[in-house]
Amino acid sequence: MLDLHSHLLPEIDDGAADVETSLAMARVYVDQGVQYVACTPHILPGLYHNTGSQIRRAVALMQARLDDAGIPLRLLTGADNHMVPNFIIRLREGCLLTLADSPYVLVEPPHHVAPARLEDFFSDLLLAGYIPILTHPERLSWIESKYDVIKRLASRGVWMQITSGSLRGRFGRRARYWSERLFADGIVHILATDAHNTTTRPPDLLEGRREAERRAGKEEAERLVLTRPSLVLAKRLAASASEKAIEGRGRHDHSAQTTAAYNDGGCAGRMFSTFSQ
Repeated sequence: MLDLHSHLLPEIDDGAADVETSLAMARVYVDQGVQYVACTPHILPGLYHNTGSQIRRAVALMQARLDDAGIPLRLLTGADNHMVPNFIIRLREGCLLTLADSPYVLVEPPHHVAPARLEDFFSDLLLAGYIPILTHPERLSWIESKYDVIKRLASRGVWMQITSGSLRGRFGRRARYWSERLFADGIVHILATDAHNTTTRPPDLLEGRREAERRAGKEEAERLVLTRPSLVLAKRLAASASEKAIEGRGRHDHSAQTTAAYNDGGCAGRMFSTFSQ
């Protein structure tokens, strides 16, 4: 299995509080049969001032710690990207991150207020060549009033990521109802843990997979935790091979931009100043 949404990195947001917690989470993942985890800390101006380059360094350091501890878990780069102005520009600059430098990108809208021009925002991402993944729509407090919008987004190519704990009632009856409703309407594309620790928000992808099997069958459950998440790795490997094939030709595309050196202060400063206006 692959988990595309996890706050495993230590001391970077509201996820793992320390390295020991991160290592414990990693062991739980391995015990459940998870081989790859995308580390997706929040990037939220005014609260979590993470940038793409900072996250890359944190992932590399945590991978080294896992290797030293003999924990066979592979980490991927990513971010829980909150909606901010000039989102596409910031992706291309490396301030925000896609999943493993693929076209797939996690997008977290405001939890309590439906943003204006939501459909335009996602349409622009799709037109720019990205595949947006809307994180945990079942937990949004405004899903009732905008469920028609959620369905339209799914029909246009936006992926919906359900939190595995929602299926098990971890986030209450309301989130469980909407996760089941999304399943019933056939618009769940990814199951992920959104894990933050080993207690209140643990890695529970195996339990979520079993719940998904009960609702959608074994084959669809496998698509949620393996087949579709594997597309992220496939896109990453394809991009890597393409870069090697044309190395030295001076191409300046999204993959090149996200592997360049970044100015942390510039990214964070521009995001915060624009978001604050």
